[in-house]
Amino acid sequence: MIPFSRREFDPSRPELMDQAELHEGKPSEELERDLANLRWLNRRFGAISLLQHFLGRWLSDRNSASPPLRCLDLATGEADLPREIALWCRSREIRIEIDAVDLNPATLSVAKNQSLEFPEIHFHEGDIRSWGSGSWDIVLCSLALHHFSIEDAILVLKNARRLASQHILVADLERGLIGVAGIWLLTQFLLREPMTVYDARLSIRRAFSFHEFGALARSAGWKNYQHSRFPITRQALWIDDCRRG
Repeated sequence: MIPFSRREFDPSRPELMDQAELHEGKPSEELERDLANLRWLNRRFGAISLLQHFLGRWLSDRNSASPPLRCLDLATGEADLPREIALWCRSREIRIEIDAVDLNPATLSVAKNQSLEFPEIHFHEGDIRSWGSGSWDIVLCSLALHHFSIEDAILVLKNARRLASQHILVADLERGLIGVAGIWLLTQFLLREPMTVYDARLSIRRAFSFHEFGALARSAGWKNYQHSRFPITRQALWIDDCRRG
């Protein structure tokens, strides 16, 4: 994929969802619609299929007799990925406990409301650059690194690696002409809510190119990692076995 110019990241110009607040203890309808749009995009444009690929890769030999798994989702957003993990494990009688972390209280409020039927998921408010002690069998971080400066993205990767005992997966958009054009078309003709339009168009320009994304892992000191493109305009870094170094 051809990178789209240079990365456009201005810390003084955050995405609207990052500025969302609770009003009288409730999230705004605009935030709820935006997160619902992101859930729709994740389902149809690769995030869920990418996740399912790695669940199958890592957990194919698990069953009800296996020890319970611990999973950590950093920057969980609306927690659609943790819910997908829970459903995937339920269908295979795999026992799992999921910790879902996000910095924004309004977003966490939406995530909790959407996850009432998922006792496997436990929510935490925290900064994913430093949050957490202990270790998790699987550490995930999806569509988050483009929210950070290069320096802070490296901190996120270092922290994710610190917390992972077996498997780690970090996925995000790949900046490129196809992604920029595709998101513009989607938000011009289909997903037209103002928050979604603004954030989606900003996100793809803040995303890292393929080369830049790999460089983040090297700067974070990751060893034995892999890096590949996935549909649609997605890329991922992962480690199959963190015990190897």
